[in-house]
This record gives sequence, C-alpha cells and structure tokens, in this order.
Amino acid sequence: MIDFELTEEQRALVDTARRFAKERIIPVAAECDRDAKYPMDVFVDAWKLGLVNPTLPTEYGGLGLSDVDSTLITEELAYGCAGIETSIMCNTLGFTPIRLGGSEAQKKKYLGWLASEPIMVSYATSEPNAGSDVAGIQTRAVKDSGGGYVLNGAKQWITNATHASFYCIFASEDPSLKHKAMAAFIVERDQKGVRIGKHEDKLGQRASDTAPILLEDVHIPASQVLAVPGQGFKLAMETFNQTRPEIGAIAVGIMRRCLEECIAYAKERKTFGTAIANHQLVAAMIAEMAIRAEATRLLVRQAAWSLDQGKRRPILSAYAKAFGADAAMQTAIDAVQVFGGYGYVKDYPVEKLMRDAKLLQIYEGTSQVQRIVIAKQLFSD
Repeated sequence: MIDFELTEEQRALVDTARRFAKERIIPVAAECDRDAKYPMDVFVDAWKLGLVNPTLPTEYGGLGLSDVDSTLITEELAYGCAGIETSIMCNTLGFTPIRLGGSEAQKKKYLGWLASEPIMVSYATSEPNAGSDVAGIQTRAVKDSGGGYVLNGAKQWITNATHASFYCIFASEDPSLKHKAMAAFIVERDQKGVRIGKHEDKLGQRASDTAPILLEDVHIPASQVLAVPGQGFKLAMETFNQTRPEIGAIAVGIMRRCLEECIAYAKERKTFGTAIANHQLVAAMIAEMAIRAEATRLLVRQAAWSLDQGKRRPILSAYAKAFGADAAMQTAIDAVQVFGGYGYVKDYPVEKLMRDAKLLQIYEGTSQVQRIVIAKQLFSD
C-alpha cells in the first residue's frame, strides 16, 4: 500500500524543526549571511533537540531516525536558511562513511563522540583540481611500517572545515590508478600536520563555513584507516547515494520559502490598480513554483524511502538531487522577478534565496554530473 501521510511522530518532528527554524534560524540568517559567520550556538541548540545527526544509529547513542525523517528535518531548517542547514546536514555526510564502512571500534569511538557532544565532522573528497572528478584526487597516502599511512595534500571547499573535530578524508595510494587506488581515513583535527586554510568568501550559503584542509606529513594509525586503497571510491560513491536526497530536501525548503514570500508579496503589491497576484503572468510564475516544490518533495520522499527499505537505487537519489537543485534555482530566480526591484536588494529575503540556491547545483556532484549518473544507469539496464 502506498501512503503519503506522515505518522504522528513525523508530524511532531516537523513541528519541532519548523518552530526551531522560526525561532532560532530566521532571526539570525541575514546577519550570518552578511558576516559569513556560522552561529555555533544555533548548532548546539539544534543538537540538543536531536535535529543534528538524526540518522545516527541508536547502538552508538543516536536517535536512529529514518532517512525520510531526516529529509523532513532538512526541509524545515532549509526554509529558515540553507547555509545554516547545510552545516547541520554536513554532519550526516561526514559520519556516513563511518556508518557504512567503519570497524566496530571506529563506530563506537567516532559515532559515539558525535552522540555525546555537539561537535562537527567534515567529509573531504574535493581538491583544487578534483571536484566532480572524485577519482582524480591527488592527495597521497603512503603506507608506513606499522600498517598506518602518511597523508600529504590539500582538500578544497570543505564544509565545516574550520569547526570540525574530525574529518573523513579520501586520498590515493597512486593517483595514476584513479579509483583503483583510492582510500579513506579518519583524521582528527588536532593531529600534527593538519592545518585549516583561509575561510572562503562565497556567493551564497555564506553562513556555512567552507575552507581548505591542508595535510603535511599527517601520520594516520591503522586504527583510523577507514577504507584501504581500492575500496575508497566505492565508499565515497555510496556515501553520496545516501546523502543526495538531503540536497533535494534543502531545495524543497528554499522553494517553499520562495513560494510563501511571493504569495504574501503578490497579495500586497499593487500595479495598474490591482494586486500583482491578479496579473496572469505573475500568478503563473507562482503556480510553477508550487509545482516544482511538490514534484521535488515527492522525488525526495521516494529516494529516502528507498534507502530506508534497503533498496539500493542510486538513480533515485540522482533524480532528487538534479531535479531539486535546478528547480530551486529557477524558483529563486522567478522569486526575484516577482519582487522586481525589491527582489534585487537585501531588504527582502529573495535575493539571498537565489544566491543560496545556486550551490545546490554544484556540491555533492554538479547537476551535469547527476545527468551522467542517471544516463549511465539508464543505459546499463
């Protein structure tokens, strides 16, 4: 049986996240965007409410919520501010490689750490010359005599790099072998040789911290090897499969905010003697916003449900991410158009929504890469 109704528990979860966005995120969003500063007090309060790390397994101290539950939280928080939500969601991205591929000891230590303290973890594949081409990473991992590795290289555009207590970092034993030599490591912030670069001054999602991670002769013991060479690429791709529906959920949150702001404005703003809501072209743009938001929500819900059922269908995650990112960008552009000149200034929130939406088409695989993923799966069936 297909059932689109939320359970009583899920409705309560949505209410909690929605109230948190209204009371804690929206009041500080414009300031954090302007100053490019992440509000750690908001993160801590979200952690206390269980809005951070929602899918962390119960056996390691987490709530063990479903992927559908997680996307419900994400949508509500992204309605408040996509940048603040991205840094919250990044914890899930960061711990997923450990949840999927870590040893029991690694899970107890690092997942347990996330459950016991309001700390951040970052996921690091991208490099100055390797973004969408994950197999092209150049960070080197050289095995030492004790079964550990020494890491040298640089990671670029890493969310929460400045604040994270540890990182899941992907490196290669031999870059010429591409994916066949990729490995993954858990790297703690205070390990010798780890350095954080300059905070990136971004177009949008400015509240979310983004910075490079620089690795110079970082000695990683065997206990922190997450995936041996040859296994890292598979782990990286499966992690993205697990987390891409969350990007679609952020898109829904942005579109819902655009839609509600535009409806309120269109009812009040008058031109040619009537509210602009009565102009057919304006009304049609707003109707398209609603269509895109609802279509994306359904794609996200299906992809997350599939993950919860243990059905591995990466094409569904790619659908949700690709369609959602492009739909959010178009919706935000249209929202600025509905507001006209007022949409182009910072007194109204839609210009921020447009800047925030753009990143959805870039991180965790660009919209173009999603289409490559989708096409490959279609042709392989």
